[in-house]
Amino acid sequence: MSGTLCSWFLHFAKRSALSVSRNQQHRLYYRCCCSPHRLVTWPKRTRLSSSSSHSGSDLGPGSVPGAQRHSSTSQDPDFQLTPAQINGILRTNEQAVSIPEFDGRGLSAVLKFESNQLPANTPNEDRRSAATCLQTKGMMFGVFDGHGGYACAQAVSERLLYYVAVALMSQGSLEEVEDAIETLRPVPPILQWYKHHNDYNFRESASLYLEHLRVFWQELLESEEHGEGMSPRDALDYAFRRLDEDISLEAQVPLDSGLMRNTALQVAFAGSTACVAHVDTEGVHVANTGDCRAVLGAQEEDGSWTALPLSRDHNALNAAELDRVRSQHPRSERRTVVTDERLLGILMPLRAFGDMRFKWSRELQQSVLESGCDLESLNIYQYTPPNYLTPPYLEAAPELAYHRLRPQDRFLILASDGLWDMLGSQEAVRLVAEHLTGVHLQAPLSARERQMNLGQMHSLLLQRRARAVPAIDPNSATHLIRHALGTNEYGEVEQERLSAMLALPEDLARMYRDDITVTIVYFNSNLIKPRDA
Repeated sequence: MSGTLCSWFLHFAKRSALSVSRNQQHRLYYRCCCSPHRLVTWPKRTRLSSSSSHSGSDLGPGSVPGAQRHSSTSQDPDFQLTPAQINGILRTNEQAVSIPEFDGRGLSAVLKFESNQLPANTPNEDRRSAATCLQTKGMMFGVFDGHGGYACAQAVSERLLYYVAVALMSQGSLEEVEDAIETLRPVPPILQWYKHHNDYNFRESASLYLEHLRVFWQELLESEEHGEGMSPRDALDYAFRRLDEDISLEAQVPLDSGLMRNTALQVAFAGSTACVAHVDTEGVHVANTGDCRAVLGAQEEDGSWTALPLSRDHNALNAAELDRVRSQHPRSERRTVVTDERLLGILMPLRAFGDMRFKWSRELQQSVLESGCDLESLNIYQYTPPNYLTPPYLEAAPELAYHRLRPQDRFLILASDGLWDMLGSQEAVRLVAEHLTGVHLQAPLSARERQMNLGQMHSLLLQRRARAVPAIDPNSATHLIRHALGTNEYGEVEQERLSAMLALPEDLARMYRDDITVTIVYFNSNLIKPRDA
């Protein structure tokens, strides 16, 4: 590693040791965990106690075991990794699943999917989900970006797909499930999950989650309008809203155990964005809350590739979203609702699950947080955002999109903002397309490029040569992450740059990159009929 680059990292390693007050810690904690690459003092996080962590380990799912990171207290950290070490880190959380074309219920629109995660936080605050609907048609995929800890993303990743699946089910199917529980018979499975061996669940809260899911389907059974079940669009919308309501309720009511109570509070006061896609032979429905993103890759008749966005980021850079948030509060708050591109100056996503600090009244927050729990051990602080006048300021209601599948539609990329901070949508589609086809796309020279001088032409040739290097990762999600972290200005993956980004000490990594989660869904194009067929 070059001395300049190493000195650059060590300079900020020293800055990270600065002390801050408790109130400053909380404000910086929320701002940093919701905004990547902030070169500010990062507060020391309180680890979850063994009584409130899932496995008794400080490492959550998606973390890189084996101390691939280094502590910044080391006098001379080694930022240089071997190619084998780089591959080991990048491939720790890889997942690749092929889907049968016919599963006994019908044809599948999904050929396969590939996924990967790379943490920056310890533990990783991103989560992912993938499952086949067993009582209805289609598959679902989700990416969840937590902030203020991983608890909310963990809970949402476990529960949201169940809520959607239940809303899709017909009244007859729901009656069969309810009758099985009442008579103590085996319950018909609702989802077939595709789990990575590093994934885990909040087992201590499983009974609570099932109880509230059951209440949800009982209410659907009592509805005269449910009939054959909701459409995918309505099911996604209703499930997002209902799960957030349940997260809020669970933090307010007495629960059976202290461990369950602690988990409910952590889930409610952390937060998570979510992007979920339901895919069947008719098309793709996407529900998005926050700043994860869904992008579809299509190959046109001339061989070129198009990136079709199926979601919009819910942050202050989205003018329509900014107007929506401001319109829900008095004009006197127009300048304070969003400041410094953050909700109340703190939170970057303008929609999210959990985050009851931005939803409950001051009085309700005080009542819940003064109920006798050890808040410091749970990493929860009694802190009210500035200018907190007319709550709620935040909601989990998703923005919905539908795309009818066409023969030219080849894949769907779902990813957390850790990827999109480093790659544009079109660039991500190009990389996946090249990985899929083995053909490296080189656009013809534009009129501007024809006027280049010799030096500029040399740079362009270097860029094109870099694109022609064969992919070394069988998994396309890993291929994306490698390029996001390691690509230089010529489009070449630079070993030194990639090594530096992966070897950052854990208390520095979050300042330069975010947790990254990527799932790429490949469509079975042979089953997709042209629109005029």
